Amino acid sequence: MMPHEPGDELASVRSAVLVVVIGMVSAMHIGKLPVAIPVLRAELGLSLVEAGYLLSLVQVAGMLGGLSVGLLADKAGPRRVMLVGLAVLTLSSLLGSMSQGVAQLLWTRGAEGAGFLLSVLPAPALLRLTVRNPMALSKALGWWGAYMPVGTATAMLLGGMLIGSVGWRGLWLLLGALTGGCAWLLWARVPGTYGIAPSSAFVPRLLRTLRASGPWYAALAFFCYSGQWLAVVGFLPTIYSGASLPVSVVGWLSALAAGINMTGNIAAGRLLARGVAPVRLLLTGYVAMGLGALLTFGVPESPLLGYLGVLVFSAFGGLIPGTLFSLAVSLSPGSDTISTTVGWMQQWSSLGQFLGPPVVAMVAVWVGGWSMTWMATGACSVIGVALAWRLQGLWRQLARPLH
Repeated sequence: MMPHEPGDELASVRSAVLVVVIGMVSAMHIGKLPVAIPVLRAELGLSLVEAGYLLSLVQVAGMLGGLSVGLLADKAGPRRVMLVGLAVLTLSSLLGSMSQGVAQLLWTRGAEGAGFLLSVLPAPALLRLTVRNPMALSKALGWWGAYMPVGTATAMLLGGMLIGSVGWRGLWLLLGALTGGCAWLLWARVPGTYGIAPSSAFVPRLLRTLRASGPWYAALAFFCYSGQWLAVVGFLPTIYSGASLPVSVVGWLSALAAGINMTGNIAAGRLLARGVAPVRLLLTGYVAMGLGALLTFGVPESPLLGYLGVLVFSAFGGLIPGTLFSLAVSLSPGSDTISTTVGWMQQWSSLGQFLGPPVVAMVAVWVGGWSMTWMATGACSVIGVALAWRLQGLWRQLARPLH
């Protein structure tokens, strides 16, 4: 880890805040699509299952290249890789706004996935290089775990308001410009010395990561969380639009359901810093997601209870990523494999997000409604509970200080 000069504590805090904000802005590209699906279905004639694949297409890059990007970030430096990712994300969003057909939109959406992966995957390693206090790092990683729900919720909320005035193309343009601004800030405000950590050769780091059991269990745990979260939250605008609610109301309801996930992420960081065992947070998250999904889809005659179920599902589910990001730092085989470990987690997380929405959509089409989709998400929660116990054992055996 790079040494800090005396008096640079404030600069490191500012750098950490910027890194978290960049993650949130990057995640807005994930959240801009769900609220636009009803408009795109009407304009392009997409089926529900096709919309599910469009929703999850952005995860292809992470599903195929998460581990490789992690290895690259550990070698080339997380700051440098993030700059490339933000540039790709900016260009892809701008080109996507010019799409004249489904094919071009799909291609640019895939490119957005690659840019998103490069932008967010190295961030935990960069946070570790900028924040030297262990308790502060736990809190920073908790905030980092909130980047997805905050970004997704913001995009849903703004998208619901902006699509009516500037259209989905305007939304794509605005987010592209905002991402470009983030790239400039990262280049100008975060010192280049924060971007490089000592690392061993490519193949040894890869083998050390994949031979260790910690990264595997953490990755599978993320898989069980991410697929069901995106499936439920991603289809909320479609579900509520089918109930003939106004677009603005749909945007608010969906944004709250996504954004409340950040409370669990932030709470996880604070509770871990206070010494709460990770297994408690993981178990609470998975059980709450299972019960929340049951209330959401299994009690259709009570819309209010169903929406409360969504809030429970998302809020307590947020404990899971906040905990897993901290575990990734602790359980990686070495300080030079943190991004590699996070990359392996991202790869499985992306696989879950790629499979989750289409599977849930297929179940809904099969039964003629959403009433049985809780069984698919519930299965993920059951597996997650088993993985949580295994991760607790590994944490006790292998955990080392975050710094």
